[in-house]
Amino acid sequence: MVPEIKFCGITRAEDARWASELGASYVGVIFAGGPRRRSVEEAKTIFSDLPTSTKRVGVFAAQTAAEILAVSERLQLQVLQLHEPASIDSFSSLRSGFKGEIWLVQRIRGADVPPAATEAARVADAVLLDAHVVGMLGGTGVPLPWAAIAASTRQIRAMTKLVLAGGLRPDNVRNAIEAVGPDVVDVSSGVESSPGIKDHERMRAFRDAVSEAAVS
Repeated sequence: MVPEIKFCGITRAEDARWASELGASYVGVIFAGGPRRRSVEEAKTIFSDLPTSTKRVGVFAAQTAAEILAVSERLQLQVLQLHEPASIDSFSSLRSGFKGEIWLVQRIRGADVPPAATEAARVADAVLLDAHVVGMLGGTGVPLPWAAIAASTRQIRAMTKLVLAGGLRPDNVRNAIEAVGPDVVDVSSGVESSPGIKDHERMRAFRDAVSEAAVS
């Protein structure tokens, strides 16, 4: 199976268009903070030329369910990616008010997949695994120990879609896929020339590496 690709932390419309041309299934814009955060108006421009085949993802954290739903309606989001505390406080309200997919993020310290990941898998449309770095929600560039977490991720995959993030790059994504077998690979800093600025050749190289991993 060929994993789907999500390019996240998109800050420019030209990067979103290029992601779509490369065949990415998802393009993510961050509303949760950090150097890649964008306003709703900026996100509207970023998403403006995307075809329907590329799903619009909004990344949220501390916003209320009402705030998230207002943004999702205005931008016609198809996926909500929730970091804590949004994943704890807002999930039930969002499930009743949002018709698309809801992904819950679980951040991993070391090689320990938290028990909460299994609970998240029972209710969410996907569980996204990322490295835990103090003070950062994502885009850390820190890889996960793929071989060490492989057994734990199989239980998650049996219940829902598994999205793998955490330090993925063109030169290591093949190893990550072969170890974990995710449904989606999620990259941000691994294809950038600077925070928020995507390098189009690195994006292409990432897409090619994913395709090669799936064939082997």
